[in-house]
Amino acid sequence: MYAVVDIETTGSYAAANGITEISIHVFDGKNVVKKFETLVNPGQPVPRYIQAMTGITDEMLKTAPVFEEIAGQVYDLLHNKIFIAHNVNFDYSFVKGHLKEYGFELHCKKICTVRMSRKIFPGFPSYSLGNLCQSLGIIINGRHRAGGDTEATVQLFRLLLANDKEQLIQKSLLRNSKEQLLPPHVPKEQFDLLPYTPGVYYFHNEKGKIIYVGKAGNIRFRVNSHFSNNSESRQKQNFLRHTHAISFQSCGTELMASILESTEIKKRWPIFNSSQKRWEDVYAILEFEDQHGYQRLAIDKNRKRLNPVYTFHYLVDGHALLRKLIREFNLCPKLCFMQTGNQPCEGIEQGYCFGACRQQEPATTYNQRVKKAAESLRSQPSYAIIDKGVNHEERSCILVVNGNFYGMGYLPADAQLTDPEMIKDHLTSYKENSYIQHLIKGYAAKFPHKVVRFEKLISASHLDNKTVSQ
Repeated sequence: MYAVVDIETTGSYAAANGITEISIHVFDGKNVVKKFETLVNPGQPVPRYIQAMTGITDEMLKTAPVFEEIAGQVYDLLHNKIFIAHNVNFDYSFVKGHLKEYGFELHCKKICTVRMSRKIFPGFPSYSLGNLCQSLGIIINGRHRAGGDTEATVQLFRLLLANDKEQLIQKSLLRNSKEQLLPPHVPKEQFDLLPYTPGVYYFHNEKGKIIYVGKAGNIRFRVNSHFSNNSESRQKQNFLRHTHAISFQSCGTELMASILESTEIKKRWPIFNSSQKRWEDVYAILEFEDQHGYQRLAIDKNRKRLNPVYTFHYLVDGHALLRKLIREFNLCPKLCFMQTGNQPCEGIEQGYCFGACRQQEPATTYNQRVKKAAESLRSQPSYAIIDKGVNHEERSCILVVNGNFYGMGYLPADAQLTDPEMIKDHLTSYKENSYIQHLIKGYAAKFPHKVVRFEKLISASHLDNKTVSQ
């Protein structure tokens, strides 16, 4: 027995929105044997654009029952039925979430008439309910109202049953089928191609534009988790509504996947990614000479056309680093702008400043220590992180040059690691950012046995004119 359902709501995701109308037609495969339809008071205002689309106004809902009053009846109609809707995961998430709020646990098999229509009636320009019904000659009496849309969906499902020569509907209900879970517009064949390997996956909209980038230790499992959970979140509904295709790029390790995800987010700026979009090297340690000839180290915003000694994201990290340099190289906190005001120099009082702020120490002597401090930031180690590849014939390689991420790729399993220049021929270069920098440094510290260090630093002239972001 089937339960064909349509709802109208105050918004696009169940976690923060309410149902304003629900219609359920119990269908035995030939005839509708029971109908239920009612407006529902959602307990919140209906946005104006939704009022304009559905014709359901706040005034109409004032005397309507709240969902709690109809929850038992709705559950009885749906329990032990196959839940059918056009874009089924949208309607199901709302109904299931509202029933759970009042103590009813709904567990139904589901059929999406969008997905089934794409398989049984391929080639139509649009599979929205309105356009699809027009193509099939189904008249909708009351578009964007629960009763009219449910009646049209019943007629559509009756046609699907009659034309399902390959038993696709029954196959979609099997336990190992993903038809009930996937976004309505994504072909199951694309999901079947997803590998069980680390990598990056992409969600595309109807025009092919990337709308989300994610990384995973297991691509197949991670993509499945986006749609198989019971989340009522805005993100899940956005994925279900807007994802029309899924693609992927395998990586040898999860670290490589994390690096690739970060670079892709910053390159493509996907609409549904929020993290890392603003993770940039906001601040910098700069070096300059003042009017008295003293070299100064100072923290400032990292602006274009500057040549920073070091860059970082959080201001507190820069302060901690600069204080460390002041102590280690006997620099003046006033000349480094870490002490302001007219109070006596803390460095002189504590014995690590030799009076440069009072011009008691010659600039030439003081500047030598500033140069060493700056050089200590610039002169970072060069190394490669070697790990497993995508297959047994290769190894993955992440190359760091003078403390900066250069790029990554794959080496033949028998490749010699004595010449960094030969390694670079196998790698793709990427722009570095603070997030990637933290990832690599943390990984190298945690897994030192995977790190190959190069004693001789790679000179900047050997970087194929690649600008390495500090």
